[in-house]
Amino acid sequence: MAVPKRKTSKARKGKRRAHWKLAVPALARCSQCHQHKQPHVVCPNCGHYGGREVIKPEEQL
Repeated sequence: MAVPKRKTSKARKGKRRAHWKLAVPALARCSQCHQHKQPHVVCPNCGHYGGREVIKPEEQL
């Protein structure tokens, strides 16, 4: 079993993890109510998707 001979320094560890960052989620405008929503997802505000009403806003949790 391979065992490291030396401790990984903080600088080396930080350089390796430099690209571990969160991505900003993509947002699109709803065509009906013009609120921000995730693309390809039913609008949580008005319940429309693809130009038609899929769910009623009262039915949401």
